[in-house]
Amino acid sequence: MSGLWLDPQVAKLLAWVEKAGGPRYPDIGASAARAHYEQVAATLDVAPAAMHAVEDLQIALPGRTLRIRHYVPREHGWADPMPALLYFHGGGFTIGSVDTHDRICRMLARDGDCVVLSVDYRLAPEHPFPAAADDAFESLAWLRAEAHALGVDPARIAVGGDSAGGTLATACAIHARDLGWPLALQLLIYPGVAGRQASASHREFGRGHLLDFDVVAWFFANYIRDDADRDDWRFSPLSHPDLGGVAPAWIGIADHDPLRDDDRAYAAKLRAAGVAVDAVEYAGMIHAFFQHGGFVPTAKRAHADAAAALRRAFARP
Repeated sequence: MSGLWLDPQVAKLLAWVEKAGGPRYPDIGASAARAHYEQVAATLDVAPAAMHAVEDLQIALPGRTLRIRHYVPREHGWADPMPALLYFHGGGFTIGSVDTHDRICRMLARDGDCVVLSVDYRLAPEHPFPAAADDAFESLAWLRAEAHALGVDPARIAVGGDSAGGTLATACAIHARDLGWPLALQLLIYPGVAGRQASASHREFGRGHLLDFDVVAWFFANYIRDDADRDDWRFSPLSHPDLGGVAPAWIGIADHDPLRDDDRAYAAKLRAAGVAVDAVEYAGMIHAFFQHGGFVPTAKRAHADAAAALRRAFARP
């Protein structure tokens, strides 16, 4: 274990996980891992926030149909359109769904005072790289095209996600920059931004902190097709040579997370490119802590920080 201070509630959680001895995802395979995660994802999460409306949309994209869950926190009219967050769930590109992240999206819609559209992008290994990135890019294009019909202000659209979903959000921000599509914010919750497990934090926290080294390696192997994919900016945004002009970022970092050093490096690279960055590091936290708001007080503080970042980004001048 690390010499850093570990939050007592997180320490309890890790002790429970170790004592329970649950299935290890690389041992049981993608299908069983998805089913297990669906069962446990909400165990320590916050209670679901009430919404004015929640609807699952089926959107037609080239050669496929995707489900997008549409959260509307309050009644609003087309004459006064609301801002929107396009959200991508975590799960290593292999597990997770709009259902596992339903409570996070409800909280962000309510507390960020925005419409949230949560994307059920295609998962690996059935759909390897760049399928999830393609779904993210085309979902953003769909949202821009349908903004007025959805009562969304096209000038106030943000992208966001946690873990692998954060990878997709960062890639969307670069893609939007390249197409001249303005974004209000990229909301990044311990995002995956590097294609290799090479940082010191991967070694320091790669065992016994919920996201083990071999699990990350399994997620990566499920998604990428070959070693060259590791350096593609759609999988490894940190590899992109030019981040100038991308949307401002709020980055939530856990200090006991294997991804910590990669996230620090990404924040630094954004700042060096002249991008406004608010990077908040949460002491004593592990990967996935954002989904532990029903048990870990710091997770609720992170929720409030993320929602405040959305409200600031969406505030009209």
